[in-house]
Amino acid sequence: MRFMMMVTAAPDSEDMMRYTRGLQRAGVLLAQDGLFPASTGARISHKDGKATVTDEAKQGIAGYWIIQVRSREEAIEWAKRAPISDDEVIEVRQIQA
Repeated sequence: MRFMMMVTAAPDSEDMMRYTRGLQRAGVLLAQDGLFPASTGARISHKDGKATVTDEAKQGIAGYWIIQVRSREEAIEWAKRAPISDDEVIEVRQIQA
């Protein structure tokens, strides 16, 4: 099963590199990337068939990993090991197909 783990803040890069190397050594990491700050992106919403572009994104995804593991529980265990601070979040979602 493939899962995407999305993190909402950019933790310390040295700790994050160590965590990512652990995913690699375990053979579960398929892909990973960090993203530029939300302020450099745009948010597009639709209402009444019209698109509205907002340049300010208040909170977004700072980066992600795609992992391949045996179960949702295993994906959650990997996410729980990530070096994030108290108010940061990792969302774990299974990838379809």
